[in-house]
Amino acid sequence: MRSLSLSSRLALLFAACTAVVSLSAGVLFSRASEAHFVELDQQLLDGKLMGLRRALHDIQSSDSQIRLADELSRQADLSLRITGSDGQRWYDSSAQLPDRLPQKPGLSTLNDAGSDYRVLNAPLFVDRPDSPQLTLLLDITHHQHFLQRMQHLIWLTVGLSALATALLGAWAARSGLRPLRRMSAVASGVSAQSLNARLPEENMPPELAEMAHSFNAMLGRLDDSFQRLSAFSADIAHELRTPLSNLLTHTQVTLTRPRPIEDYREALHSNLEELQWMAQLVNDMLYLAKADHGLLTPKREPLELAVETDLLLEFFAPLAEDTRVTLRREGHARFEGDRSMLRRALSNLLDNALRFTPAEGEVRVRIVDQVKGLSLTVENSGDGIDGALMPRLFDRFYRADPARQESSSEHAGLGLAITQSIIHAHGGRIRCESENGWSRFVIELPRT
Repeated sequence: MRSLSLSSRLALLFAACTAVVSLSAGVLFSRASEAHFVELDQQLLDGKLMGLRRALHDIQSSDSQIRLADELSRQADLSLRITGSDGQRWYDSSAQLPDRLPQKPGLSTLNDAGSDYRVLNAPLFVDRPDSPQLTLLLDITHHQHFLQRMQHLIWLTVGLSALATALLGAWAARSGLRPLRRMSAVASGVSAQSLNARLPEENMPPELAEMAHSFNAMLGRLDDSFQRLSAFSADIAHELRTPLSNLLTHTQVTLTRPRPIEDYREALHSNLEELQWMAQLVNDMLYLAKADHGLLTPKREPLELAVETDLLLEFFAPLAEDTRVTLRREGHARFEGDRSMLRRALSNLLDNALRFTPAEGEVRVRIVDQVKGLSLTVENSGDGIDGALMPRLFDRFYRADPARQESSSEHAGLGLAITQSIIHAHGGRIRCESENGWSRFVIELPRT
């Protein structure tokens, strides 16, 4: 069966709740009315019983019979039966009284031949065990008809209330769910060309405002990811177009005419450099793809970060001497991680710092051992980094210099992206800061 809509469910729920409440109220009112009538009948019959006892004080006298007739004439719907202590019937005030009447003392109810009676059994003389019995019958048929009409009215009210509530509930639910329909309309219109659509959060009910905010945030993330993906595709095409063009051009020029064997050898060496650059670029892209899918699983081995850092500084020392840049390391700490991966991350940061440090500048590596982890900072003096560039520093193929230049694979704009992937694989995080002429990359690693 087709599932009911949310509006239909709410409407049926409103109708069911209204029917239950109306029925409960009606039943309570009916029971209260019935109890009230019983109480009134009890009071009436008790009063008549006292009058009859006074009138029948001397049941054999003619004056007593006159008072009895007078007492019964005051209540047209009241009848009396007198029976002896042996059960013999002495007197019936009406010939239409039922033959069989309840014998138990006190008040009871009797239905006979379509008529309803309230019956009260009591002795004529309370202090005599052989006293004749008085049976008072009060016709309450009109009371019962009233209660039946009231019950029919209750059922009619319950039905009409449920129907009216269902209709009003459907209208209210449809009106209340209008923001969801707007949300559905916006979602159905979202495509790769229209990711800038947003829901108006200011007119949303409080219950849906958070959902609208999350929906808008999701669209924002999708838009940002799509823009990054588009830029990423364009960057890949740009990075591969230059070496492919070089290979084609160089090969075509070489094949235009016969050449000496040394020229062919030189052409092959030149093509080999371009192919090695492309292979390194592809390897870096595969490395980042593994990181995106959580496939980077670093080995855990004890490392002395000061020793690893000194080895890398020694490797970069000749390059620093050429540009008269000072290299320095401060602090030490032990950490369990993947030696090759951490060396690659730190090497990328040192290479990046040396390229942007002016002559006579300084590059420092500071290691701080902390209680919950450690921090490793690579900082260099220079002009600093524009704050507007900070959010995109770790994007793939992103370079602060907008001019596209042919360069080696480590300068293709993937170094910081690879470094971030390595740090994340170790459970840490990396951020960039720039102030007072110093640019620094801060790595925070957890204690393992």
